[in-house]
Amino acid sequence: MSDRSFLDWPFFEDRHRDLAERIDAWASGHLGSIDHADTDAACRKLVAALGDGGWLELTGVDPDDPQSTLDVRSLCLVRETLARHDGLADFAFAMQGLGTGAISLFGTDVQKREWLSRTRAGKALSAFALSEPASGSDVANLAMTAKRMDGEYVLDGEKTWISNGGIADVYTVFARTGEGAGAKGISAFIVPSDTPGLTIAERIETVAPHPLARLSFDDCRVPLSAMIGKPGEGFRIAMSVLDVFRSTVAAAALGFARRALDESVSRAASRELFNAPLFELQMVQGHIADMALDIDAAALLVYRAAWLKDSGAPRVSREAAMAKLFATDRAQDVIDKAVQLHGGDGVRKGCIVESLYREIRALRIYEGASDVQKVIIARQTMAAAAAGAKS
Repeated sequence: MSDRSFLDWPFFEDRHRDLAERIDAWASGHLGSIDHADTDAACRKLVAALGDGGWLELTGVDPDDPQSTLDVRSLCLVRETLARHDGLADFAFAMQGLGTGAISLFGTDVQKREWLSRTRAGKALSAFALSEPASGSDVANLAMTAKRMDGEYVLDGEKTWISNGGIADVYTVFARTGEGAGAKGISAFIVPSDTPGLTIAERIETVAPHPLARLSFDDCRVPLSAMIGKPGEGFRIAMSVLDVFRSTVAAAALGFARRALDESVSRAASRELFNAPLFELQMVQGHIADMALDIDAAALLVYRAAWLKDSGAPRVSREAAMAKLFATDRAQDVIDKAVQLHGGDGVRKGCIVESLYREIRALRIYEGASDVQKVIIARQTMAAAAAGAKS
């Protein structure tokens, strides 16, 4: 069983400890029965199961409660637990939150009632359409346009690397509306998947099977009411959504790393080498120690960022970037050690650590690659130093 001592840290309330116990018990009893052979079908079944279990209620605000907010610690705890059990289940849960994050944070009451009531119940799948072929991390330079014509917005362009692309029922799409240059001229829109002019241009296969696609928008028309927030607020909306969900990516990496450590401890205790348990080798003990240290350090950064956001901090860009950078990079190293400790079995298809090895790599890229996180951290650090010098 994975270490639970971190739940006693002061970042958490009793409701979070209860949530961690309940989601772990649910995952143990429900996830093993879902066949992953067909990734699209598996994602749909996982979303339905998570909805039936009530877990997706955490992914969006309650449209009937004006005081409802997103609890980042809860999102992180669920993602960490699901990732430890099943990477695709974590993906299915995460996309319901990321895909509708803009609606939760900036949507109108009508938009919330129309979509969050469905995504929180597992009745509709959502997606976050931000990246483009020529602008992934450089969001301010996206090229897709949304022109206002005859009481509508007409969307033209492409999005790529879109998670849930091809199976989502609704996309949150960011496009250039021209109120200003760069980041000042971007807006956000709700685009149902059956909107004429929206097509799936390409399905993308990756080392860890997830539904991904390149989307094409050709004279794709949506009503004025499809805009989220105000014209020109799209960049701020996108960054605000990532400010919430970037910490949860780190939590997923933490879950993968915990599972890798669990498997390594079991392997070291049960496998014999030179007539003694593998764990008796000092080098193996050193690997286990490094893995445990990296996991605890990552957890501190993850739940610091989540706690700060839940405590009312308007922005946690620096803290979330630190959490994502450290947790994903360290998880990669922890899992690599786990593969090494498993020897030949570590690269055998179907072995748990082999699947973890494939799962973790993408987390160092999506929602802000590791190098981009370093830029964010450096800029925030310099800005804080400059502000301190002025005061």
